[in-house]
Amino acid sequence: MTSSLLTPRGRFRVGTTGGATATGSTAPTQILDWQHPHVASLLRQIDMPAGSGPAHQVAVLRRAHRRIAATVRPVYSVQDERSVSEVLRRRRGSCSQRLAVLECVARASGVATRVRGLLVSGTFWYPRFPRLHRIVPDQVLLAWPEFRLEGLSTTIHPNAPWLAVSELFGSMAELSDGHGGGFTNAGAETLFEALSRTAIDWDGVTLCPAAGAPCDLSAHVLADLGHFDSRDELFARHGQTLCRTARLLAEPVLGRRSAGA
Repeated sequence: MTSSLLTPRGRFRVGTTGGATATGSTAPTQILDWQHPHVASLLRQIDMPAGSGPAHQVAVLRRAHRRIAATVRPVYSVQDERSVSEVLRRRRGSCSQRLAVLECVARASGVATRVRGLLVSGTFWYPRFPRLHRIVPDQVLLAWPEFRLEGLSTTIHPNAPWLAVSELFGSMAELSDGHGGGFTNAGAETLFEALSRTAIDWDGVTLCPAAGAPCDLSAHVLADLGHFDSRDELFARHGQTLCRTARLLAEPVLGRRSAGA
């Protein structure tokens, strides 16, 4: 049984019926403050390959993902609006915060980003909190990044020129063919790490492996809130997962607790 007691009051999160799309941007925002020295320091640590075009841009983002995974410790922070520079200063962050770091690298490299707002059932996180189901929020707001890569193949990527972070390491079909199974949402691996080895499918477009965890996570999606030019815009419109009081109480504990602990 999940709880709605800790979520923001007065927020009506309704799924999109199609229509409006976001064009994305490379501009810095309050969260994606890519002009900050901490972000510049991260960029210097990434071994940038030579070249141009979408394949080169994907290679840069893959290397950035690996660097972030290696240097920013995964924790259960609940402050989704924390700036990327502060996440890098602390050297720890939630899945959402580390995805924001990846977006920051993209924007700093001249690649426009936007996010898709997904409302995911709190039951998806039950394996991480087996004895705390009653305080798991009933809805979790997820900002899922997309990158604008001009020249991306429309044959392989139907949403080109937009590439969802789910496809950063291959198409959904390629990633679902792996032998490691899908994402279990348990143990040390988080969504951020998992997207480099398996399909994270929010739309139900993949065939699931015969054994192990499924790749199709669409059953956990309560609503698709559509696309937003930035995660700042998404959170301004729909709020964060937890209300302000709950975030203030939970952050000192969860913000230091390693994922999987």
